[in-house]
Amino acid sequence: MKRALFDALQAARAAKRPAVVATALGDGRQSLIVGDEAEGELPASEAIRAAARRALRDDKSHTIEAEHGPVFVQAFNTPLRMLVVGAVHISQALAPMAALAGYAVTIVDPRRSFATAARFPGVTLTHDWPDEAIDKIGLDARTAVVTLTHDPKIDDPALERALRSDCFYIGCLGSTRTHKARLGRLAELGFGEKDFARIHGPVGLDIGAQSPAEIAVSIVAEVTAVLRAEPAAAAAA
Repeated sequence: MKRALFDALQAARAAKRPAVVATALGDGRQSLIVGDEAEGELPASEAIRAAARRALRDDKSHTIEAEHGPVFVQAFNTPLRMLVVGAVHISQALAPMAALAGYAVTIVDPRRSFATAARFPGVTLTHDWPDEAIDKIGLDARTAVVTLTHDPKIDDPALERALRSDCFYIGCLGSTRTHKARLGRLAELGFGEKDFARIHGPVGLDIGAQSPAEIAVSIVAEVTAVLRAEPAAAAAA
């Protein structure tokens, strides 16, 4: 890899931007694809760009047959993260399940009696208010945000930050009635229907879950479905 392309790749990774390196196996020409931008000697055709999107979605590098011959498409994804707002019973089940699915989990709850190491062994905890925590942690396109407290003073600041980011999943615990009230409060902050469409509320797939563990299963399942969705399907959802 030429130095200029290597430096651009490192800059993308430092900025937590998913990137793909496409390499023509016949002559070694390469291109770097970050979002809609591409640079390098290998022309980034639509076939190569589509393969790049698929590699990032599936977290899997692969070889395709392109107009220039075989091209190896290598994904450099940023780590998966899940920010869980609320150190509640569902969170106790959700944290280890999400970790097993490959997420670095952070529990955010300013209530110190809830967010304790005894209740969440081995899990990253922060007692900052959610807006402060998110400002420190940062959100990217590989981050899922789940709010579980039922308390607008805690959940709403996290939702405001999440909606202003490009995190790939936003889920909120609560009934349909609770969710309607939530959307009303967000509307007063200037958010609209396009923003509301990003929010999964009530959170989780509808599998009839009742216990905290069952609800956690439904959340991990829905997050996975959104993460792995085809781009066109995700846009229509």
